[in-house]
Amino acid sequence: MTYAPRSSNEDSISGYPEVEFGRSADGVFVARTGDTAFAMLPASDGRHYMATGWRIRRPIAEWTRSDFYGHFGALADEAAFRAKVEENAEHNQERRALARREIRSTANTPWGPSQGATVFAEGVIYHSTASHGGFHLSPERNAKVHARLRAADGFYEEDECWAIVAFTFPHLFTSFERHTGERIIKDSFPEAWEAITGNVLGYGESREKDRRDFEAEHVADWIVVSAITSDHEKGFIECIATPGGRRGVGTEERRFLVPADEYEIGRFGFVIDPDRHVVHGGPSSFVGWQGRRGS
Repeated sequence: MTYAPRSSNEDSISGYPEVEFGRSADGVFVARTGDTAFAMLPASDGRHYMATGWRIRRPIAEWTRSDFYGHFGALADEAAFRAKVEENAEHNQERRALARREIRSTANTPWGPSQGATVFAEGVIYHSTASHGGFHLSPERNAKVHARLRAADGFYEEDECWAIVAFTFPHLFTSFERHTGERIIKDSFPEAWEAITGNVLGYGESREKDRRDFEAEHVADWIVVSAITSDHEKGFIECIATPGGRRGVGTEERRFLVPADEYEIGRFGFVIDPDRHVVHGGPSSFVGWQGRRGS
């Protein structure tokens, strides 16, 4: 890939030959690797986030914020931005070395007709469809998937279950993909991970396991299921809470007032402290509250 000449405001190229860092025309820290451009954009809360652009042919010094779109995760600082960009460059280098093949396909999948496919290896094919996508493993390949993770039909959707394929055939994936896949297995399939590896996941190592522990601990507590800034009580959040955060017809609901500076949702929800958070029976800021069950 040939780029425009480097301008005087660009940093030296990183350890990866295809990565360039610099400052855009409006002073934003940016980078380019392959056809992808990255920017460290300011968020409304004073923090920063990663955004991307595609095939910006102008020199980096001429880029502007309007060249970028999307929100691809928060960034702590410029060092974190550099690390993310270089991780992407390493991923792309490894992916090219794997020599995956794009093919035409009209195969039927659980997500609809395939609109194209990528062959990772014989019997390991990723299908794209109009709405979703995922892997299909041949019977021979699928037999190699551990029984605790195996899908009977050999299809593994792209959101979480693709990680099962990466976990089973790590040599077909990049370091970034393997790392991401391992994280997903731990988060979403903790019992399988523990049984297969013999390692017990501690707190903070599996989102699903932590969620179950949270729900077991707070099964009888009032957990917020909906919240809104109160129009009637300044400085308070009006919350609708249910026992254990359960939802559905017949579930008891109560309203509480929580000081705004205390209301931080946390990983799995905000737990009401009945000794401090007042049950609210006054006018509601929720549209249509009247007639609902609860206080």
